[in-house]
Amino acid sequence: MDSMQNYMANIKRLSFLLFSALVFFNASACAQTLNSYSQFANSGKQFTPASKMSSKDWNHPDELERVWQASLVRIPSEEGAYIQTNIAEITHSSLKVNKQFPTVIYMHGCSGVWEGTIRRINFLAKNGFAVIVPPSFAREKYPRSCDIYRYEGGLYREIIKMRQNDAGNAIEKAKKLHWVDKNNVFLMGLSEGGITTATFFSKNKNRSVNARVVEGWTCTSTWDEYKGVRAPKTEPVLTLLGSKDPWFQNPYTNGACTKFLNKRNGSKSVVYRKGNLSYKHELLEDQEVKNVVLEFLQQHIK
Repeated sequence: MDSMQNYMANIKRLSFLLFSALVFFNASACAQTLNSYSQFANSGKQFTPASKMSSKDWNHPDELERVWQASLVRIPSEEGAYIQTNIAEITHSSLKVNKQFPTVIYMHGCSGVWEGTIRRINFLAKNGFAVIVPPSFAREKYPRSCDIYRYEGGLYREIIKMRQNDAGNAIEKAKKLHWVDKNNVFLMGLSEGGITTATFFSKNKNRSVNARVVEGWTCTSTWDEYKGVRAPKTEPVLTLLGSKDPWFQNPYTNGACTKFLNKRNGSKSVVYRKGNLSYKHELLEDQEVKNVVLEFLQQHIK
């Protein structure tokens, strides 16, 4: 009887230890999922003083490669599901993807990768698009470009050149991946990422895209390199803006992208002037806006 009691007691202890280990493992995995991008955000980045930056840093091959290897990746799998990884992991994994997907190169805002970035790329993946997010914060030398609490941008004017270089590099490298449909690559971004998307230009055909989506930008600036839309006529552009967006209520950036778009190629400017959306900067939190974006992307799949 004592032996049986001891046996049962040991079984209970073992079960408790296994349960505790499982809870700890799941908690750790959850924490890793939540924090996997924290180093690519304001809170986790050690910024380089602007005085320590030089033009060589903007397009340095090592910096471009750091961003590329750190790029967040979503690949659609079963209906509504997706694979969550990054370029470095998928390059060295045995994962087999036997299909090519239309792919979005997504450019984050000035505060880096945040929960909203993850929501956006997951939304795209659930709807059949592979997504690659080149996190510019992965650069070793990177200056702070905005203060999100004061709605102040442009703290380092040349940041746009760095972001454009990261975008171009990601587009070109993405087209070499076997699971990317190189004939259906799109560029999309929010805020500073939207500025990057609007102003990116390259004569390299390997850096061309089907279309672009700009969220939360007016295309209006006193700095020429920030102003307007530089997409060629072969690349339609969808722009999204809340007319009372708190980031753009000063006379230097107040406006809309409408007048800069080529209406003949399917480009479209959507300005929300009424209701809650008119006050929003992050518009893609709303299902109505998601539907507009998804319809536009699907319309320009070849």
